[in-house]
Amino acid sequence: MLTVSRLTKRFGGFTALNEVSFEVKEGEILGLIGPNGSGKTTCFNCVSGVLAPTAGTIRFLGDDIAGLTPDRICHRGLTRTFQIPRPFRKLSIADNVAVAAHYGATERTSEAEARRRALQVLDLVGLPTDSAALPTQLGAGGLKKLELARALATGPKLLLADESLGGLDPGEMASAADMLRRVRGELGITIVWVEHIMATLMRVVDRVVVLDHGEKIAEGRPRDVAEDPRVIEAYLGEKIVLE
Repeated sequence: MLTVSRLTKRFGGFTALNEVSFEVKEGEILGLIGPNGSGKTTCFNCVSGVLAPTAGTIRFLGDDIAGLTPDRICHRGLTRTFQIPRPFRKLSIADNVAVAAHYGATERTSEAEARRRALQVLDLVGLPTDSAALPTQLGAGGLKKLELARALATGPKLLLADESLGGLDPGEMASAADMLRRVRGELGITIVWVEHIMATLMRVVDRVVVLDHGEKIAEGRPRDVAEDPRVIEAYLGEKIVLE
């Protein structure tokens, strides 16, 4: 579904990504991990059109999307969440998601259709559909759900989920991880997931790609990656025991 080949991004003399390559298969959840500054979010920014790559190719459903604007990439069926949710705080929760439904549509969408899509997604993620409910009423977990709902409302085929569990307590983490499974199972959406909560991520994803200092240092099944000496040294610090 997605093929990233020799992706490179430089900021002046600093190389944030250096010839990173990986593939995402339709229907899988791929984990993208690594220490802070390893290039994970820069990779997402390049794939989603926030940044133009310095070199390399990004192919989505067979088409080269490197350098396209975020709206054009979104309309092709690839969307993303952000680490820090920034909803429209003066709009209701439902209106925030309806705006995303309008944005993601390739053709003009009626207000009724956008509203229907918003309520469907809000029900999936477990947020209130009351037209008076505001984002300011949500805690950290709720804002993460709203960020996910806005991305899902665009109608993606592939979702880039950037730290969907950050700031959540253990119960909320388990709920959010289960939600990503439901997104794949019920909506048929392929997912690339960046996350620092390794014990949870490793139990959800099908494969893992590991970045360090802008380069890919490992790729494979969670159990194999968790036991890779390079990954333990660069990021994990110790082996993760997977059930």
